[in-house]
Amino acid sequence: QVQLVESGGGLVQPGGSLRLSCAASGSIFSINVMSWYRQAPGKQRERVAVITSSGSGSATTNYKDSVKGRFTISRDNAKNTVYLQMNSLKPEDTAVYYCHANVQARYDSGWFNYWGQGTQVIVSS
Repeated sequence: QVQLVESGGGLVQPGGSLRLSCAASGSIFSINVMSWYRQAPGKQRERVAVITSSGSGSATTNYKDSVKGRFTISRDNAKNTVYLQMNSLKPEDTAVYYCHANVQARYDSGWFNYWGQGTQVIVSS
């Protein structure tokens, strides 16, 4: 009922930048928290960045320590889209990046978690 589709991954040299996008579609009344995770080969999936719903004020963000100051998460609520701007990329940022959203399908329904299919990011010279 809800689909998350990521885009923007690819091959980039160390020090370069990429911008990931994740668009949610389907039966959506409201989206609460949106996040980006990543999973490198042989490692567990880890959360990279999270952004809450802005509600009546500004949205709050939180980052994994190793990406603070280099990555920026943002969202466009009108488009049900979350972004991850990645600057000063390092080889250790190489992974499949997944977006995650906590979605309410109707005003009177519960909240459910959804995942995108992932987009590959390779940082290499």
